[in-house]
Amino acid sequence: MSHNSRRHFMKNLAASTLAGAFASSAQAQIILTPREMEGPYYPITVQKDKDADLTRVAGKTGVAQGTHIEIAGQVFDQNMTPVEGVTLDLWQANAFGKYHHPHDTSEAPVDEHFQAWAIIQSGKQGRFRFKTVFPGAYPLNARSQRTPHIHLKATKRGYDSLLTQLYFPDHPLNQQDGLFRRKSVQEQALMTVRQTEQENHYLYNLILHKIPL
Repeated sequence: MSHNSRRHFMKNLAASTLAGAFASSAQAQIILTPREMEGPYYPITVQKDKDADLTRVAGKTGVAQGTHIEIAGQVFDQNMTPVEGVTLDLWQANAFGKYHHPHDTSEAPVDEHFQAWAIIQSGKQGRFRFKTVFPGAYPLNARSQRTPHIHLKATKRGYDSLLTQLYFPDHPLNQQDGLFRRKSVQEQALMTVRQTEQENHYLYNLILHKIPL
């Protein structure tokens, strides 16, 4: 598949409504949100503020540096039924590519006004929304960087837990990123947020596997 065809396929797949993309439960099994590794920087520093607005920290007057973005979506099961009450555990690097984690020893600055970590729940019709900053790329070594991404854990009793990463469309580092490139074209599309007509606003749906009774 050519680069142009690959890009066209991903855009079309990501832009389609997941609820209508597959008609049967058997087919829906194919489109479960792909899994990914947790990474080394899951938050370990206790913090009280873990709400849906990562651009501000409770008790501080400043706002996070970088481009502020909003991501909204829904959680479904494999039958495309919306799932309420799913716990979504989110963490990411700040706009400079720095994690708020003691093991991140890069020279990038810590942004004290960036919340860095959120734990929210899907609400009515499985909907969720959070505000954050566009994550910076962070260095793996002297020659390579990880493409911008957001880590996400989704859990609810009666469903298989999901650990994944969200990527951004058409970012130049995507096709240089080892984890992103290991996924199939379809998997890449399902892990990539969708740009809306509104600037800096994205959509992203999650598909969890409901455990049979």
